[in-house]
Amino acid sequence: MARRRGLRRLLVLLLLTLALVAGGVYSAVFFVQRSETLVSERCTAVVNGKTAELAPDQAVYASLITAVAVQRGLPPRAATIALATAMQESKLRNIEHGDQAGPDSRGLFQQRPSQGWGTEEQIMDPFYATNAFYDALVKIPGYESLEITEAAQRVQRSAFPGAYAQHEQMGRFFASGLSGQTPEAVQCTLRSADAAGDPTAVSDQLAQAYGLSGSAVDRQTLVVEADGSQAWSVAQWAVANAKTLDVTQVDVAGRTWNRTERDGWHESAAPHGQVRITVSPAGTGA
Repeated sequence: MARRRGLRRLLVLLLLTLALVAGGVYSAVFFVQRSETLVSERCTAVVNGKTAELAPDQAVYASLITAVAVQRGLPPRAATIALATAMQESKLRNIEHGDQAGPDSRGLFQQRPSQGWGTEEQIMDPFYATNAFYDALVKIPGYESLEITEAAQRVQRSAFPGAYAQHEQMGRFFASGLSGQTPEAVQCTLRSADAAGDPTAVSDQLAQAYGLSGSAVDRQTLVVEADGSQAWSVAQWAVANAKTLDVTQVDVAGRTWNRTERDGWHESAAPHGQVRITVSPAGTGA
């Protein structure tokens, strides 16, 4: 009888131990999941100790607008003007509707088919719309030295030309970082990737934005040959696109951005002359 009671006590103790272990595992998983949901996703550009901020989806379009300027050989000032304009016109989002001032306005820059900007389908293509904006901007003599409001107004002919000025700092900071003029300026705080990334998709986006191609060294990493400001432009473009392209790490010129660390750029052994963009091997997010 005593032996049976001892076995029962041992069994109860074992069950309690298993319950505590299971509860601990559940609590740990729940904590990780909750901590992921509490992450406030954002992208920032820090220049001279001052910060501008965009939502991740806005940063994607900011990176495209700036990359097109780099591809065309335009100065960062052109990207600043374009970013401030797009923020005022569409909040840096590719919207499918206009307003009372322009009911047929569409896209990042709210361009109008009725004013010769192209078809609605063309205007809704961010790459086309951005090039159309720059095509008009470069025809303005001395646009680089004009005030943001004047340069933007000559292109857009807005009913509220003074409104562009409020976005000048954001435009300057993100243009400076995304053009590669200010290394390490742009970084994004993001939740863990929830899908597997595709290096080919990253390469395709790079080809359109910069006219560059990369080569995959394994299933998760794309290597882009670039140096100097172009390397930093591509690297910060990759960070700005990390959410949509499931990028987990970017290595460039002795520095690394890692999605899970969420605290900016760090010193690393990353070589000069190339940018390494690593995507998620599988979904790891909550």
